[in-house]
Amino acid sequence: MTGIAVPPVSRVEWAGAVRIIRSIYPPIDLFEDIADPADWPLLISAEQKTNPRIMTSIGNMELVPPERRIGGVGSSYLMASFTHVSLDRPSRFSDGSYGVLYVARSYETALFETIHHHAQFMARTGEQAGWTSQFREIVLTVDAELHDLRGGDEDYGPCLDPESYGEAQQLAASLRGSGANGMAYPSVRQAGGECVALFFPDCASNPLQGRHLDYHWDGRRVDLVRDAGSGAVFRVVEG
Repeated sequence: MTGIAVPPVSRVEWAGAVRIIRSIYPPIDLFEDIADPADWPLLISAEQKTNPRIMTSIGNMELVPPERRIGGVGSSYLMASFTHVSLDRPSRFSDGSYGVLYVARSYETALFETIHHHAQFMARTGEQAGWTSQFREIVLTVDAELHDLRGGDEDYGPCLDPESYGEAQQLAASLRGSGANGMAYPSVRQAGGECVALFFPDCASNPLQGRHLDYHWDGRRVDLVRDAGSGAVFRVVEG
C-alpha cells in the first residue's frame, strides 16, 4: 500500500478534451452497434458460433463492470482501452492488469504526451529515420469526479515522476479498488498541460474523430508532425 495521502476530489468537466491514438486500431463492431450493452454477452455468444476470433477484436469485456459499459457510435474509442490490456503494457496509473483511458485537456498536451511515448518505442526498435506511424485525434467530453493531483502538493510528487511509475500505480490501484472514477493530474510532458486518467469508460462521452496525424522520427526523437488532411507539417520544439 502506498504511503501517499488520498488526493482530494474535484469535478472535472472538459468539453473538447483530446486523446490521440494509433490509427492501426479500427472501431470494434460490437461496441459501435446500437444494441444495449446489457445484451452484449448474448450477442457475443451468438457471434462466436460463426466467428471464433471475435474475442480478439473485443478483448476482455469482463474487465468493465456491466453497469459502466457504454455503446453506440464512437464508443470503441472509449471502451477499447479497458478491454485490451496487458501486463506488457503498463502505464503511469496501471500495472497493465486493468485499463485506463488517458485524455488531455488540449490538443497540444495530447500531442506532447504521445510523442514522448512514441519516441521511447522507436528508440527500442532501432528503426531508421522517416515518417513512421499514423495517429488519429479523438475529441471528447470528460465529466467525472476525480482525485486531483493538480494542486502542486509535494506529497504527490512521486506520482508525477517523469520516469518511475511505481508510486503512481500503487495509488491508482488503491483508489480504483475503492471505486474511484480516476485521477486528474498535471502533464509531465508539457508544462502547464493537464490530463486525466479515467478508470471507467462512462466518465467520458461524445467521442468524435478529428485530425489524422503522421509522426516523423529523426533517429533520436519525434521532430515533425504532419496533419495528414491538410499536409501541413509542424516542427516539434523541445521545451
